[in-house]
Amino acid sequence: MKRVFLNILSIFVLVILSSTSAFGQQSQIPAAPSPVVSKQIEPNIYMFTGGRGANTGAYIGEKEVLLIDSKQDSASVAQVLAAIKKLTNNPVTRLVNTHADADHVFGNRFQPADVTFIAHENCLKEFFVPAMNGTPSDWNNPALKAFLPAVTYRDRLDLQVSAKRIELYYFGVGHTTGDTVVYFPDEKVAFIGDQIFTTRVQLIHAYKGGSSFGEVAALEKMLSALDARKFVCGHNDVIDRATVRNHIAQMKDLQEKVRALKVKGQSIEEVQKQFEQNQSALGQTIYNEII
Repeated sequence: MKRVFLNILSIFVLVILSSTSAFGQQSQIPAAPSPVVSKQIEPNIYMFTGGRGANTGAYIGEKEVLLIDSKQDSASVAQVLAAIKKLTNNPVTRLVNTHADADHVFGNRFQPADVTFIAHENCLKEFFVPAMNGTPSDWNNPALKAFLPAVTYRDRLDLQVSAKRIELYYFGVGHTTGDTVVYFPDEKVAFIGDQIFTTRVQLIHAYKGGSSFGEVAALEKMLSALDARKFVCGHNDVIDRATVRNHIAQMKDLQEKVRALKVKGQSIEEVQKQFEQNQSALGQTIYNEII
Protein backbone atom coordinates (compact mmCIF):
# COMPACT_ATOMS: atom_id res chain seq x y z
CA MET A 1 0.00 0.00 0.00
CA LYS A 2 2.84 2.33 0.89
CA ARG A 3 4.57 1.59 -2.44
CA VAL A 4 1.34 2.35 -4.33
CA PHE A 5 0.99 5.65 -2.49
CA LEU A 6 4.60 6.59 -3.26
CA ASN A 7 4.09 5.75 -6.95
CA ILE A 8 0.98 7.91 -7.09
CA LEU A 9 2.79 10.73 -5.31
CA SER A 10 5.69 10.49 -7.74
CA ILE A 11 3.35 10.70 -10.71
CA PHE A 12 1.60 13.72 -9.16
CA VAL A 13 4.94 15.51 -8.63
CA LEU A 14 6.03 14.77 -12.19
CA VAL A 15 2.77 16.16 -13.54
CA ILE A 16 3.21 19.35 -11.51
CA LEU A 17 6.82 19.74 -12.60
CA SER A 18 5.95 19.09 -16.23
CA SER A 19 3.14 21.63 -16.09
CA THR A 20 5.42 24.19 -14.45
CA SER A 21 8.12 23.58 -17.04
CA ALA A 22 5.66 23.89 -19.90
CA PHE A 23 4.29 27.10 -18.44
CA GLY A 24 7.82 28.46 -18.09
CA GLN A 25 8.62 27.60 -21.68
CA GLN A 26 5.42 29.20 -22.90
CA SER A 27 6.12 32.36 -20.94
CA GLN A 28 9.49 32.66 -22.68
CA ILE A 29 8.04 32.48 -26.19
CA PRO A 30 8.23 35.99 -27.68
CA ALA A 31 4.95 37.59 -28.55
CA ALA A 32 4.06 37.48 -32.22
CA PRO A 33 4.70 40.84 -33.89
CA SER A 34 1.81 42.94 -35.05
CA PRO A 35 1.10 42.69 -38.79
CA VAL A 36 2.74 45.14 -41.16
CA VAL A 37 0.48 48.13 -41.89
CA SER A 38 1.00 50.70 -44.64
CA LYS A 39 0.48 54.40 -44.03
CA GLN A 40 0.53 57.05 -46.74
CA ILE A 41 2.65 60.06 -45.80
CA GLU A 42 2.29 61.95 -49.08
CA PRO A 43 1.26 60.84 -52.59
CA ASN A 44 3.60 57.95 -53.50
CA ILE A 45 5.45 58.14 -50.14
CA TYR A 46 4.62 55.46 -47.57
CA MET A 47 5.78 54.05 -44.27
CA PHE A 48 5.22 50.47 -43.14
CA THR A 49 4.86 49.88 -39.41
CA GLY A 50 4.51 46.60 -37.54
CA GLY A 51 6.28 43.33 -38.13
CA ARG A 52 9.75 42.83 -36.67
CA GLY A 53 12.19 45.66 -37.12
CA ALA A 54 12.02 49.39 -37.63
CA ASN A 55 9.57 51.21 -39.87
CA THR A 56 10.23 50.81 -43.57
CA GLY A 57 9.71 53.70 -45.98
CA ALA A 58 8.89 53.55 -49.68
CA TYR A 59 8.67 55.83 -52.67
CA ILE A 60 6.48 54.47 -55.47
CA GLY A 61 7.99 55.81 -58.69
CA GLU A 62 6.61 55.62 -62.22
CA LYS A 63 8.86 52.68 -63.09
CA GLU A 64 10.47 51.56 -59.86
CA VAL A 65 10.25 51.55 -56.07
CA LEU A 66 12.80 52.85 -53.57
CA LEU A 67 12.75 51.43 -50.04
CA ILE A 68 14.15 52.97 -46.86
CA ASP A 69 15.31 50.37 -44.31
CA SER A 70 14.41 46.71 -44.48
CA LYS A 71 12.78 45.27 -41.33
CA GLN A 72 14.38 42.40 -39.44
CA ASP A 73 13.07 39.06 -40.68
CA SER A 74 11.82 37.36 -43.82
CA ALA A 75 8.15 37.36 -42.79
CA SER A 76 8.13 41.13 -42.19
CA VAL A 77 9.92 41.81 -45.47
CA ALA A 78 7.41 39.60 -47.27
CA GLN A 79 4.54 41.58 -45.74
CA VAL A 80 6.08 44.89 -46.84
CA LEU A 81 6.58 43.61 -50.38
CA ALA A 82 3.01 42.27 -50.45
CA ALA A 83 1.70 45.67 -49.31
CA ILE A 84 3.73 47.39 -52.04
CA LYS A 85 2.34 44.94 -54.58
CA LYS A 86 -1.13 46.26 -53.78
CA LEU A 87 0.09 49.76 -54.70
CA THR A 88 2.14 49.05 -57.82
CA ASN A 89 3.57 46.33 -60.01
CA ASN A 90 6.82 48.25 -60.33
CA PRO A 91 9.90 46.45 -58.99
CA VAL A 92 11.93 47.42 -55.94
CA THR A 93 15.27 48.48 -57.40
CA ARG A 94 17.06 50.34 -54.59
CA LEU A 95 17.08 50.39 -50.79
CA VAL A 96 18.64 53.00 -48.52
CA ASN A 97 19.80 51.86 -45.06
CA THR A 98 19.62 54.84 -42.69
CA HIS A 99 22.14 53.11 -40.39
CA ALA A 100 23.46 49.63 -39.62
CA ASP A 101 21.34 48.48 -36.65
CA ALA A 102 20.01 44.96 -37.19
CA ASP A 103 16.37 46.05 -37.06
CA HIS A 104 17.05 48.29 -40.07
CA VAL A 105 19.38 46.10 -42.14
CA PHE A 106 18.89 42.41 -41.35
CA GLY A 107 16.02 42.31 -43.84
CA ASN A 108 18.40 43.26 -46.66
CA ARG A 109 19.06 39.57 -47.19
CA PHE A 110 15.38 38.89 -47.92
CA GLN A 111 14.90 41.60 -50.53
CA PRO A 112 14.28 40.82 -54.21
CA ALA A 113 17.25 39.90 -56.36
CA ASP A 114 19.18 42.74 -57.99
CA VAL A 115 18.21 45.36 -55.38
CA THR A 116 21.01 47.92 -54.96
CA PHE A 117 21.70 48.84 -51.33
CA ILE A 118 22.79 52.40 -50.50
CA ALA A 119 24.18 53.90 -47.28
CA HIS A 120 26.66 56.34 -45.83
CA GLU A 121 30.25 55.11 -45.94
CA ASN A 122 30.40 54.90 -42.14
CA CYS A 123 27.21 52.85 -42.12
CA LEU A 124 28.87 50.25 -44.33
CA LYS A 125 31.78 50.07 -41.88
CA GLU A 126 29.36 49.55 -39.00
CA PHE A 127 27.88 46.44 -40.62
CA PHE A 128 31.10 44.76 -39.50
CA VAL A 129 31.29 46.17 -35.95
CA PRO A 130 30.98 43.46 -33.26
CA ALA A 131 27.86 43.47 -31.11
CA MET A 132 27.90 45.25 -27.76
CA ASN A 133 28.76 41.93 -26.06
CA GLY A 134 31.70 41.42 -28.42
CA THR A 135 30.07 38.85 -30.69
CA PRO A 136 31.54 39.15 -34.21
CA SER A 137 29.22 40.49 -36.89
CA ASP A 138 27.72 37.83 -39.13
CA TRP A 139 28.10 40.30 -42.01
CA ASN A 140 31.70 39.11 -42.18
CA ASN A 141 30.32 36.06 -43.96
CA PRO A 142 31.25 36.42 -47.67
CA ALA A 143 27.92 34.84 -48.61
CA LEU A 144 26.16 38.02 -47.42
CA LYS A 145 28.22 40.41 -49.54
CA ALA A 146 25.38 40.84 -52.05
CA PHE A 147 23.18 42.34 -49.31
CA LEU A 148 25.68 44.99 -48.19
CA PRO A 149 25.53 48.60 -49.42
CA ALA A 150 27.20 48.67 -52.83
CA VAL A 151 26.73 52.44 -53.22
CA THR A 152 28.05 54.75 -50.49
CA TYR A 153 28.54 58.49 -50.13
CA ARG A 154 30.35 60.92 -47.82
CA ASP A 155 28.31 64.13 -47.42
CA ARG A 156 25.43 64.12 -49.89
CA LEU A 157 24.04 61.95 -52.66
CA ASP A 158 21.16 62.74 -55.01
CA LEU A 159 19.10 59.86 -56.39
CA GLN A 160 16.88 60.01 -59.42
CA VAL A 161 14.00 57.58 -58.96
CA SER A 162 11.87 57.79 -62.09
CA ALA A 163 11.07 61.52 -62.31
CA LYS A 164 11.68 62.15 -58.59
CA ARG A 165 14.86 63.64 -57.09
CA ILE A 166 15.57 62.26 -53.64
CA GLU A 167 18.38 63.71 -51.53
CA LEU A 168 20.54 61.79 -49.06
CA TYR A 169 22.33 63.79 -46.37
CA TYR A 170 24.93 63.07 -43.74
CA PHE A 171 24.89 65.62 -40.92
CA GLY A 172 27.53 63.98 -38.73
CA VAL A 173 27.87 61.48 -35.91
CA GLY A 174 24.69 60.98 -33.89
CA HIS A 175 22.75 57.82 -33.05
CA THR A 176 25.60 56.03 -34.87
CA THR A 177 28.50 57.28 -36.98
CA GLY A 178 26.67 56.71 -40.26
CA ASP A 179 23.11 58.06 -40.02
CA THR A 180 21.50 59.03 -43.32
CA VAL A 181 18.60 61.46 -43.73
CA VAL A 182 16.50 60.70 -46.81
CA TYR A 183 14.81 63.88 -47.99
CA PHE A 184 11.99 64.42 -50.47
CA PRO A 185 12.27 68.16 -51.22
CA ASP A 186 9.05 68.47 -53.21
CA GLU A 187 6.95 66.96 -50.43
CA LYS A 188 9.16 68.28 -47.59
CA VAL A 189 9.34 64.82 -46.01
CA ALA A 190 12.49 63.50 -44.30
CA PHE A 191 13.17 59.94 -43.16
CA ILE A 192 15.60 60.20 -40.23
CA GLY A 193 16.10 56.66 -38.94
CA ASP A 194 16.69 56.49 -35.18
CA GLN A 195 17.93 60.04 -34.65
CA ILE A 196 14.79 60.71 -32.59
CA PHE A 197 12.74 58.46 -30.33
CA THR A 198 9.50 59.82 -28.92
CA THR A 199 8.19 56.70 -27.15
CA ARG A 200 11.36 55.89 -25.20
CA VAL A 201 14.58 57.53 -24.02
CA GLN A 202 16.92 58.43 -26.88
CA LEU A 203 19.31 55.63 -27.77
CA ILE A 204 22.91 56.51 -28.63
CA HIS A 205 25.22 53.68 -29.73
CA ALA A 206 28.37 54.82 -27.99
CA TYR A 207 29.99 51.42 -28.59
CA LYS A 208 29.73 52.16 -32.32
CA GLY A 209 31.06 55.70 -31.92
CA GLY A 210 27.67 57.40 -31.58
CA SER A 211 27.48 60.67 -29.66
CA SER A 212 24.69 62.48 -27.82
CA PHE A 213 26.30 65.86 -28.49
CA GLY A 214 26.81 64.86 -32.10
CA GLU A 215 23.15 63.86 -32.36
CA VAL A 216 22.05 67.30 -31.18
CA ALA A 217 24.42 69.02 -33.62
CA ALA A 218 23.27 66.78 -36.49
CA LEU A 219 19.61 67.54 -35.83
CA GLU A 220 20.31 71.27 -35.68
CA LYS A 221 22.15 71.04 -39.02
CA MET A 222 19.23 69.10 -40.46
CA LEU A 223 16.70 71.76 -39.46
CA SER A 224 18.94 74.45 -40.87
CA ALA A 225 19.58 72.67 -44.19
CA LEU A 226 16.16 71.17 -44.88
CA ASP A 227 12.74 72.78 -45.07
CA ALA A 228 11.09 69.53 -44.03
CA ARG A 229 7.63 69.59 -42.48
CA LYS A 230 7.28 65.87 -41.73
CA PHE A 231 9.92 63.62 -40.19
CA VAL A 232 9.51 59.85 -40.39
CA CYS A 233 11.32 58.02 -37.59
CA GLY A 234 12.36 54.41 -37.25
CA HIS A 235 10.15 53.62 -34.27
CA ASN A 236 7.64 56.46 -33.90
CA ASP A 237 4.80 57.98 -35.80
CA VAL A 238 5.50 60.96 -38.07
CA ILE A 239 6.64 64.08 -36.19
CA ASP A 240 6.88 67.78 -37.07
CA ARG A 241 9.56 70.47 -36.75
CA ALA A 242 8.32 71.56 -33.33
CA THR A 243 8.79 68.01 -32.02
CA VAL A 244 12.34 67.93 -33.38
CA ARG A 245 13.12 71.25 -31.67
CA ASN A 246 11.58 70.00 -28.43
CA HIS A 247 13.71 66.83 -28.60
CA ILE A 248 16.85 68.94 -29.10
CA ALA A 249 15.93 71.10 -26.10
CA GLN A 250 15.33 68.05 -23.91
CA MET A 251 18.68 66.54 -24.89
CA LYS A 252 20.47 69.79 -24.13
CA ASP A 253 18.78 70.04 -20.73
CA LEU A 254 19.87 66.50 -19.92
CA GLN A 255 23.42 67.18 -21.06
CA GLU A 256 23.68 70.32 -18.94
CA LYS A 257 22.34 68.47 -15.92
CA VAL A 258 24.98 65.76 -16.29
CA ARG A 259 27.69 68.35 -16.92
CA ALA A 260 26.81 70.27 -13.75
CA LEU A 261 26.92 67.10 -11.65
CA LYS A 262 30.23 65.99 -13.15
CA VAL A 263 31.77 69.43 -12.57
CA LYS A 264 30.80 69.04 -8.90
CA GLY A 265 32.92 65.89 -8.86
CA GLN A 266 30.15 63.32 -8.76
CA SER A 267 30.99 59.84 -10.02
CA ILE A 268 28.99 58.14 -12.76
CA GLU A 269 27.24 56.03 -10.12
CA GLU A 270 26.21 59.14 -8.20
CA VAL A 271 25.02 60.85 -11.37
CA GLN A 272 22.95 57.86 -12.46
CA LYS A 273 21.07 57.98 -9.16
CA GLN A 274 19.75 61.40 -10.22
CA PHE A 275 17.88 59.89 -13.16
CA GLU A 276 15.09 57.44 -13.76
CA GLN A 277 16.28 53.89 -14.38
CA ASN A 278 15.39 54.04 -18.08
CA GLN A 279 17.61 57.13 -18.47
CA SER A 280 20.71 55.63 -16.86
CA ALA A 281 22.27 54.39 -20.12
CA LEU A 282 21.87 57.76 -21.81
CA GLY A 283 23.13 59.50 -18.67
CA GLN A 284 26.24 57.33 -18.69
CA THR A 285 26.83 58.04 -22.39
CA ILE A 286 26.60 61.79 -21.81
CA TYR A 287 28.82 61.56 -18.70
CA ASN A 288 31.53 59.74 -20.66
CA GLU A 289 31.40 62.33 -23.45
CA ILE A 290 32.00 65.28 -21.10
CA ILE A 291 35.70 65.96 -20.62
